[in-house]
Amino acid sequence: MPSQDIFHASSVAEIRAALAQLSEREAAVTARLDSLVASQKDFSRELGRLDLSRAQLGTQVLAARAISNGVLADSASTARRISGAVKQLDLEQSRVKATLEVVEQVAELKACILGVTTSMGASQDWERAAGYIHRASRIPKEIIQGQFAEEMVPTAEVPDPPSITLGTASESLCRLFLREFEKAAKEGDGSKVTRFFKLFPLIDRSDVGLDVYGKYVCQGVASRTRANLNTGTGGNQRQDGFFYANALTKLFEHIAQIVDGHGGLVERHYGSGSMIRVIQRLQLEADMQGGLIVDTWSDERNVDRQLSDVKSYAFSFLVQSFLSQQRPSGTSRTGSHHANDTGAGMRTSHEEEGVDMKEVDLLLSELTIMLGRWSLYCRFLAAKCRQSIADEEGQPLSMPPVLLEANLNRKINDRLISLFNTLTTFFFRRSVEKAFQLDEYPSDLSLNTQKPLPSNPPYITSAVDDVMYIVDKVLQRTLATSQRAVVSNVVPSVARVLSSDFIGMIQRKMRDECYPKAVVQGGFPPEDKIVAFLVLTNNLDLAAEYISRVIRSRIQSEADNAERNGENKSNSSTLEDLFPFENDAHFVSDSLRNLESTFRSKVSELLNEGIYVVFDRVIKPRLRPIIANAFRDVEYLVLEDGGDERPDHATNDATQAMQTEDDPLLVKHRFERSWDGLTVPIRRILTERNFDKLLSTTVAYQAKVLEKRIWSYHDRVNELGAVRLERDVANIVAAAVKGGKYGLRDAFLRCTQICLVMTMEEDEWDDQAVESQKENNGSEEPGAVQLQWKLTRDERIRARSMLVRDGGGKKDVPDV
Repeated sequence: MPSQDIFHASSVAEIRAALAQLSEREAAVTARLDSLVASQKDFSRELGRLDLSRAQLGTQVLAARAISNGVLADSASTARRISGAVKQLDLEQSRVKATLEVVEQVAELKACILGVTTSMGASQDWERAAGYIHRASRIPKEIIQGQFAEEMVPTAEVPDPPSITLGTASESLCRLFLREFEKAAKEGDGSKVTRFFKLFPLIDRSDVGLDVYGKYVCQGVASRTRANLNTGTGGNQRQDGFFYANALTKLFEHIAQIVDGHGGLVERHYGSGSMIRVIQRLQLEADMQGGLIVDTWSDERNVDRQLSDVKSYAFSFLVQSFLSQQRPSGTSRTGSHHANDTGAGMRTSHEEEGVDMKEVDLLLSELTIMLGRWSLYCRFLAAKCRQSIADEEGQPLSMPPVLLEANLNRKINDRLISLFNTLTTFFFRRSVEKAFQLDEYPSDLSLNTQKPLPSNPPYITSAVDDVMYIVDKVLQRTLATSQRAVVSNVVPSVARVLSSDFIGMIQRKMRDECYPKAVVQGGFPPEDKIVAFLVLTNNLDLAAEYISRVIRSRIQSEADNAERNGENKSNSSTLEDLFPFENDAHFVSDSLRNLESTFRSKVSELLNEGIYVVFDRVIKPRLRPIIANAFRDVEYLVLEDGGDERPDHATNDATQAMQTEDDPLLVKHRFERSWDGLTVPIRRILTERNFDKLLSTTVAYQAKVLEKRIWSYHDRVNELGAVRLERDVANIVAAAVKGGKYGLRDAFLRCTQICLVMTMEEDEWDDQAVESQKENNGSEEPGAVQLQWKLTRDERIRARSMLVRDGGGKKDVPDV
């Protein structure tokens, strides 16, 4: 409530309101004053106690002052005098020490200069002279160049200031060491080379020492490389397919031996990180010598001509195969029933004259070694550089700048890697083409079960084994290069060729050469077409499996594989060993998995189409006749005395009906005989996975045919006949899924549930009606086990109504 100002009130009500507020404030103030007055006695008592305490403290203060003035004043004065004297003494002592240190350093400087002069004189003790200069280098420059040193150090024998004397001596020793080092290098005296190499850091000429040492080792590298190349001059060594690869390997090994063997000496005498300067100098020499080897190899092997031939190759067989609607497979191996004409074989021979596949294979083998050795060399130098700069071990390995900026690195990327990618892609595609040119089907395959199969399964054409062998070989070479740029190019190329050429050729053969089409309307496809088509579906299935095996063998740890095989793990390597830089191993693994998934996806699509063609053209037309023949002349209006209730006009085949009654498994035997006659010939040719797919498709359709057959018995089955019908259906289901997965029975759930409804007792049917009612009302008991019906409510009523009373009428079916 806002306060009212009585001076601004304009009405009696406002005056009264203001008066009421003032009264409330007055009451509050009065209450506070009363409480203060009530507590005044306590305050007075406490104040009295404080006054008494103050009086006592005053007495103590006077006593303390008397003690301080009489006893401690002299002690404090004495302490102040002693403290000042100690400080003055410390200052004088520090000045004396500083002066003594300067004097000692000047004396040391003088001794070093005299020692240098003496050692460089008649004794010519270069190690001692360098040691004196190194000792002098530890003295601060302000002491060496100071006025005191310039006055005290010079003598009659050495009149120059110390800085000039030391500088002159260092220059003189540097020239001497250079001259002696080069002389020892020419004479090949390793001990003298090492002796003078150690002296450069002592005279503060580390850069000069590292440069002259780098020049020395580079001369050794150059002479060794020339010797290796000259071993092939005028002889047959250069005809060796790996001569230049070995020469490049020896170059890298020589440099690695120098870095590994001399690195400790350089780091110990020149300091941590000094070896990087030598590595840079060695890499320049490696650029020249390695570039020379690569250029010579290119000329000797006629690489440009090979590359031109490869790029101009037209792949005529593959192109014409895809362009032609009906073309034979190519020059066939003996025994193939898909042989090409002679003209196609002659055309192929003329085309092969342009490119020698053996030369391409040898080039790729040599390139693989070169690139693999370059990768090992880069990994070794990267590890050495990381050790020299004291990098953290946990960090991923990365290419040092000395290698990234090297001319040899650019030449390898521009010449070798690009050449390897081009030749590998050609080699793989040409191998696929050749495999289909020489493709051979397994001989003497037949659908006649009386004829034994000539060989062991799986039944595939020779092209699958040939192509998968080449895939494994190409991937092995690709990974052996340890080059990410190679993997990123070759693996997608392999996937592209497999998808377009390998799968494409099989698809064309399935469509144009082996499609199981009946010769006449309503007839059965020729047996040779069916067999060939089944073999091609096996090709797809086994190709996908082989690719998965190859990829898994490359991705999984080869060390683990060696351990499982009882081999030495030290000779095995993993992707991390082959691709140590940064995330290269993860990239390679992903590339290989993408290859596998892409190929499997393409194969699965075509394989599913092929399986459906086999079902639609070979299996499906015979399924209805099989069911019709199994239930032929079988009646389910059965009397308890063994007779039947057929009307008089249906007794023409009484004898056959009696046979039906005498053989309760007649339907089963008929179905098994026809079913096995249809599926067994196909099963023994197809692979297990392909047959499982075909069986799944067939069983699903067969279940629909069987269901229609069961519904056709409306008003033709009584209670005893329903039991027999249920038995026959169960036997058919068991025969159909025999040898397959148990889950195939799910396709027949509707059929078995129809028979179940027909054979239910009245009380069971009533209970089922109650449960259905509860289910419709949503009041079923929790935890109760309910039958999962595949039939709808109307279909269950229809199935129940199929039964005929004993008197011949329909069975009354209550509403469920």
